[in-house]
Amino acid sequence: MAIFVYAENINGIYKKAAFEAVSYAKSIAATNGETVTAVSINPTDSSDLLYKYGADKVIIVKDEGLKNFSAKAYAQAMSEVSDGNIIVFPHTTDASSVAPMLAVMKDYSLITNALETPESISPFQVKRRAFSGKGMMHAKADASGVIVTVSQNAFGVKENAVSGSEELKNLTVANEDTKVISHEQSSGQLDLKEAEVVVSAGRGMKGPENWGMIEDLANTLGAATACSKPVSDIGWRPHSEHVGQTGKAISPNLYIAVGISGAIQHLAGVNSSKTIVVINNDPEAPFFKSADYGVVGDAFQIIPELTQKIKALKG
Repeated sequence: MAIFVYAENINGIYKKAAFEAVSYAKSIAATNGETVTAVSINPTDSSDLLYKYGADKVIIVKDEGLKNFSAKAYAQAMSEVSDGNIIVFPHTTDASSVAPMLAVMKDYSLITNALETPESISPFQVKRRAFSGKGMMHAKADASGVIVTVSQNAFGVKENAVSGSEELKNLTVANEDTKVISHEQSSGQLDLKEAEVVVSAGRGMKGPENWGMIEDLANTLGAATACSKPVSDIGWRPHSEHVGQTGKAISPNLYIAVGISGAIQHLAGVNSSKTIVVINNDPEAPFFKSADYGVVGDAFQIIPELTQKIKALKG
């Protein structure tokens, strides 16, 4: 039986999260000789991009009624075409709202924020993040099937090219409940939740006019930019860049926090980062307790010098 994957696309374009989910599914399939079937709704990108990471088959769902995202309608579409007992989702905002609805429709177990390949398949047991990323647990599924969401940047994207096949499914799913209020895109060039490096700043920057140095450092590192909640609340930066308990939860390989005190609400959104670097002129800032590396000093002196040093190293 095939392992199914929800290959999320944004406006028809596959993102890193989709490739990571396919890579994760392929790693499971490799342990028991099963195949991987990726399902995507109204994509415009080529299925070759999914074959590259191990999708043996790609089912393309075509449905004009699904042009606007609706968790319920997308879950219904997935239910109609996915008949495997293991279904993998990326742990993105949209996918994480589809997965539980699909679990209810199929009466499957749901395990979110998986970090590694399963410890066992029957029963399905896997290590996952818990308590807003502050702890880990080993979750076990006890239903006939399981839906698992993969924490972004945890497993990684792994190439495993196969000669895949494509199937077109024309559906007509009721989507009358959908009402699009707004869909705010990040002002950065990189998707914040998928970025492997993030440079974030807080009120210590003193004003929006000083954000140029943050963007310069981010561009030098190939990073996304983020901010603390107070910064987005007062309009210095867009809400799409707010990370924290009430904003986006991210897990980059490197998180650089500039002028952010490190309140627990902010930590809840970033403590899954593999390495945290804190730059603050207050040696008593709470963030230093959670940092892997800390620099006490004036960001207005440190950031430009750090950026120049990195530019010099990069040649």
